[in-house]
Amino acid sequence: MFRENLRVALRALAANKLRSVLTILGIIIGVAAVIALVALGNGVQAFIDGQFQQQGANLVFVFPARIDVNGGANRAGFAAGPPGSRQLPLSLTLGDAEALRDNTLVPDAAVVAPVVSGNARAFSGDNKYLGRIRGTVPEYRFLNNWNTVYGDWFDDAAYANRSRVVLLGDYAYRKLYPNGGDPTGEEIRLNDVSFRVVGVLQQRVGGQEGSDDDIIIMPLTTARERLFPLRNAKGETVVGIVLISAISRDRVDAVVQQVTEVLRQRHNIQFQGQDDFSVATQADLQNTVGAITGAVTIFLAAIAAISLFVGGIGIMNIMLVSVTERTREIGLRKAIGAKPRVILMQFLIESTVLALMGGLIGIGFGWAMATVVTVFSAGQFEAIVTPGAIGMAVGFSAAVGIIFGVYPAARAARLNPIEALRYE
Repeated sequence: MFRENLRVALRALAANKLRSVLTILGIIIGVAAVIALVALGNGVQAFIDGQFQQQGANLVFVFPARIDVNGGANRAGFAAGPPGSRQLPLSLTLGDAEALRDNTLVPDAAVVAPVVSGNARAFSGDNKYLGRIRGTVPEYRFLNNWNTVYGDWFDDAAYANRSRVVLLGDYAYRKLYPNGGDPTGEEIRLNDVSFRVVGVLQQRVGGQEGSDDDIIIMPLTTARERLFPLRNAKGETVVGIVLISAISRDRVDAVVQQVTEVLRQRHNIQFQGQDDFSVATQADLQNTVGAITGAVTIFLAAIAAISLFVGGIGIMNIMLVSVTERTREIGLRKAIGAKPRVILMQFLIESTVLALMGGLIGIGFGWAMATVVTVFSAGQFEAIVTPGAIGMAVGFSAAVGIIFGVYPAARAARLNPIEALRYE
């Protein structure tokens, strides 16, 4: 009987092809949107995970402000940076960074690299672009496995002497030297200050704008003296963040404890609630960002799923019309012995088939949308369609067909056969 009901349902849908297509359009759009958005969310999560992995292993981050997960205000003081820049916290100083680099105070740290960041206008002949500047120490290269294509990193002497030397990331190199070639030894200008190029960094993340390839690296001492001369109220040179690599994965927590103790002692902090800094591990940041992207993905998918509800209403509407049009057919089937549950199943199968057809087509469209995004990103980003997302789409489609098909099917099953045969 199920096969017979399925055959009847398919025949009824085929008899009204345009109406059937228009009915399932809402399901197609809803499922395609959900599949595409979930795929994009998965892709973003994978991209972020990859970015964290490229930052190196066993990382600990020291921020110049206390992070309040409940959204409260930070405790660190703030001061204005260069015109047009955001305000920068002033709780971490170069002296703090030097203390953390002391192996007797933080014995489980392999590399300690203070970093300052900002933007500057970069010029090389007629070529120019807004460069992302990163000032740091020579050991930074070991923290993130930064290799060079041309030249080499600046050394301790360049750091101590505040030498005006820079390394160009792959994106910065292509912007300033579009014709290629070895630029080491040549001069570029950053905000009208001349710097000598000592190296070009190997491409790390596809040479994208805004990535770690879009960077110009120089000694931290030079960056603070020449480009971003920020100091706190005591006149001490401040840093933006301190990156620390533990000697092994199982010593990360020990590094966090050691760093916390050193900074509390230097800042005269007696109680935990008075911390004017934050220490976080790579896993902490990755989990936090992952939770945010996951919540955004779910929210967007939920909005897209509204169209599934609209599509379900369309199925209910067309099934009610179908019941009305086939009243005499229903009466005839009941007159020759068809039981109410048989009529119920006939129309319930028909509505479910409509929803499943829309779901399957929607999966195809959603997958195609995800593929288009991947192709247009030139291989730098991949929208990931998972079996779970497909299963969810099929399940929702079937549920929509059943839920919104129950009332029309029940109405058909309750028809009186005598009145149905008299219906015109």
